[in-house]
Amino acid sequence: WPAPPSVHALVTTRRGGASVGPYESLNLGSRCGDDPVAVLENRARLRAHFRLPTSPCWLRQVHGCEVIKAPRYDEPTADAVWTDQAKIVCAVLTADCLPVLLCDRRGLVVCAVHAGWRGLAAGVLEAAIKALPVAPAEVLAWLGPAIGPRAFEVGPEIRSLFVLGQPEARFAFVPSPRRRDAFLADLYELVRLR
Repeated sequence: WPAPPSVHALVTTRRGGASVGPYESLNLGSRCGDDPVAVLENRARLRAHFRLPTSPCWLRQVHGCEVIKAPRYDEPTADAVWTDQAKIVCAVLTADCLPVLLCDRRGLVVCAVHAGWRGLAAGVLEAAIKALPVAPAEVLAWLGPAIGPRAFEVGPEIRSLFVLGQPEARFAFVPSPRRRDAFLADLYELVRLR
């Protein structure tokens, strides 16, 4: 990611926190049923370990397209957060969804986007780029770790959501290994019948 030197980014794992049981260990999410005291401790550890200048602007993510401007400290409902102020930390939480980090070429604007399939289909990336006070051609993007096609399968109805709006999206979908044989058999039958 060729971000300017003024832009800093990080991705955490679940290690090094205070949560126990199914939330072990560095759970940063406040809405999953974890002990709120443990979540606050985990967030404090994150801030201290990385010497963050402020607490991150945490969101109540809903797999939608809402984009807000930071700083906000009330956990607003949104799936993207941006700022044009120095020393403001934008954050999204992901498990299998895609975190997308955006900035402009000069490093004056940053944005963090929670991009699950529902948000992607609904246009969360487009909404985030539109919200930024810079020309889209000036935006750089980094795609973080997310679940991939070997571990995540969608049905034809999900594929259709993407392809209807953007026909070129059909190239982003590949038959799963479990369905490949059936797909090839159907394709063979279709060609044979013509």
